[in-house]
Amino acid sequence: MKSKRPIYAQVAAGLFGAAALASALGSLSLQAQTPVVLDRVVAVVNRQAILSSDIDEEIRLSVVDPARSRQVVYTRQQALDRIISRTLIQQQIRHDDLETAEPSPEEVETRLLEIRKDLPECVPQNCASEQGWKAFLAAHDLTEEKVTAYFRNRLEILSFIEERFRSGIHIPQQDIENYYRNTLLPQYKSGETAPALEKVAPRIEEILLQQQVTAMFAEWLTNLHKQGDVEILDPSLEGPVSANVIQHAAAGTVKEGR
Repeated sequence: MKSKRPIYAQVAAGLFGAAALASALGSLSLQAQTPVVLDRVVAVVNRQAILSSDIDEEIRLSVVDPARSRQVVYTRQQALDRIISRTLIQQQIRHDDLETAEPSPEEVETRLLEIRKDLPECVPQNCASEQGWKAFLAAHDLTEEKVTAYFRNRLEILSFIEERFRSGIHIPQQDIENYYRNTLLPQYKSGETAPALEKVAPRIEEILLQQQVTAMFAEWLTNLHKQGDVEILDPSLEGPVSANVIQHAAAGTVKEGR
């Protein structure tokens, strides 16, 4: 049965239908032409790009950082500073072609198992078990592959520090005795018995060794920042890297490698 609507009504309906279709197609075309920003470069370190997503990942991974206090939450600028420092160090390792710095899969696995047992953030979820570890990773939006790569990089840097700064340092006996007399003994109250020098000498030597390595590493890292071609592209992340930031990073890294 043919429509009884006037011919102009049918034409109008057709025109409006075509207009609506054209409008919808135009909207889709506009959406297709409008770029969607999925990620962006926020910094460049010696021609190596650092992405905004890298900062997000660094903040997420900070939960497994052995040197981080549980009360500390990294800002995006602090996370970027850490990424820049690590990038500069790894570039230097590649430049020096230090193959011995690369850890074995067994070393990485051993370190991961230690972290799962000892990290304060992990204890409540019993990360030593596979179920607890998977739940911990899921709760912090992490994957085992990302965490493994994170610790592989850390162990590589620790091996580099050991080879470049720690080996060859000698702590004189006089320095050990001075530390015992001037630093350790005053910590004991009157009437308390302090341990004999011979008993604590190895520990004092290790403390003094760490202090020297930390100072040398911090100075080297400061120079690396000055000499590197580092460009911050995001104004909100700009700001000089303070000596305190580098000193803290160096101290935490060296302490972990104890």
